[in-house]
Amino acid sequence: MTKASDLFIQCLEEEGVEYIFGVPGEENLDMLDSLSRSTAIQLILTRHEQGAGFMAATYGRHTGKAGVCMATLGPGATNLVTAAAYAQLGGMPILMVTGQKPIKKSKQGRFQILDVVDMMKPLTKFTHQLASADNIPSRVREAFRLAEEEKPGATHIEFPEDIAEERTESMPLKRSHARRPNADVKSIRAAVHALEKAKSPILVIGAGANRTMTCRMLNQFIEKTGIPFLTTQLGKGVIDERHPKFVGCAALSAGDFVHRAVEAADLIVNIGHDVIEKPPFFMQPGGAQVIHISSKTAEVDPVYFPQIEVVGDIANAIWQIKQDIVPNGSWSFDAILAARKGQIAHTASISGDARFPIFPPFLVEQVREAMPENGIICLDNGIYKIWFARDYPAYRPNTVLLDNALATMGAGLPSAMASAMVYPDRRVMAICGDGGFMMNSQEMETAVRLKLNLTVLILKDNSYGMIRWKQSNMGLKDWGLTYGNPDFVKYTESYGAFGHRVESAEHLKELLAHTRDTPGVHLIDCPVDYSENDQILNIDINRLSRELQPLSLSPASAESGMPTGSFK
Repeated sequence: MTKASDLFIQCLEEEGVEYIFGVPGEENLDMLDSLSRSTAIQLILTRHEQGAGFMAATYGRHTGKAGVCMATLGPGATNLVTAAAYAQLGGMPILMVTGQKPIKKSKQGRFQILDVVDMMKPLTKFTHQLASADNIPSRVREAFRLAEEEKPGATHIEFPEDIAEERTESMPLKRSHARRPNADVKSIRAAVHALEKAKSPILVIGAGANRTMTCRMLNQFIEKTGIPFLTTQLGKGVIDERHPKFVGCAALSAGDFVHRAVEAADLIVNIGHDVIEKPPFFMQPGGAQVIHISSKTAEVDPVYFPQIEVVGDIANAIWQIKQDIVPNGSWSFDAILAARKGQIAHTASISGDARFPIFPPFLVEQVREAMPENGIICLDNGIYKIWFARDYPAYRPNTVLLDNALATMGAGLPSAMASAMVYPDRRVMAICGDGGFMMNSQEMETAVRLKLNLTVLILKDNSYGMIRWKQSNMGLKDWGLTYGNPDFVKYTESYGAFGHRVESAEHLKELLAHTRDTPGVHLIDCPVDYSENDQILNIDINRLSRELQPLSLSPASAESGMPTGSFK
């Protein structure tokens, strides 16, 4: 007979779990005791459950295996809610395990008791309360299976303390080997026929394409056909963005050079599209035809109703299309590639501005120069995310981790910590606003305790800059969004990390190189100048991209900066 908590840990070991991130409570003590005897799984004690959840989700994003996090009942479980949504919307496999009071005999009335399973239902692919030790192997296997299958996401198991004490003869179940179904041959043929007939096709690479095999197949497809491609924010790095057919990343919602490239296409191939992300184009009747290639059917929307759907394993679908297609010698990509040249020219014209506080285009260029080819940047959520998504070229998959799904603040530092654990030989940088950093800054202690090597770049403007920008753009009074900050250098040093303060543009270059090459946890306090955000992102780019090539604009769209056709 095996104790239930021991069996639970054995099941996790069978799934190949390396870490459990979390903040244990009284109701987790049996599981904690069983974990203490595991030689395969390491407990990563964090300072907040949200940080544990973000770390587990990022582990899942990098590895494809469900990251595991632990919390107690009540407030511990509620602190995992944001991480659950982060993983679920972002397509990151995660298993959350929460404790609970005894379910067969109450000891303390309703103290701290919430219906956590019901709370997690809207946020997960699977949630279950264990009511018998005998069912642990099947419920754990099901949680991992669902977390990891397409689209990956969040699962949850509640483990009551009286169940954890039970004895059972059950044994762990082996992992199943499953292959995703291949797309139907007729749908492949329809896609090939549409591509061969098109005059100017374009590829849009989304979050679902960010898988190792898909990257390789897409590279081969682009090399054979020469069709240009752009990415969504969650598709960055699927193909090396130094590729001559790269058009750009849809960082802004509309009016950018990349949107002009989409308008120049008569056929749009959406690869791994997810409606969670802001679409880089909106369909309209009579606009460009759209092919949807994904592991699941399209979620039809008033602005998304693809005419051709290729549903199945994305990598295999791309391979089938590549094998069948005969490149069309009359394809013309001049207008599409001209849009990319326009963006490069505009970025080059402003990125050399070495003012202080630091100008965002200069900042992005310096970070790219400082980071190795396989270096990983992990962005929190703020206005800087647009600058980096748009102007920071990703050379490899999952080297630019940003969240354009839940878009939560507070995830940048934990995400970088998990990245440094998964890839200890690669350089990792968290890029956070002062607001987002302070939401989980306590995890600096965890990073120091784990002896991680990473840099935390704090972009300081003493305000919730993204919302302040939107407030200004709406013509509203600048009010209610500014605050004070601690001395970030002293704050960092109090945790035993290394603190640095940027004093000039040249000093920024020096600090980026120093922190990259020096072991340990480093924080760089970098003042930024966001004063031209509105002028550049909302006005200049829109005007320059419209001037780039002749576009048919109706009076209404000209006023709003939104061209007519297949997108807004």
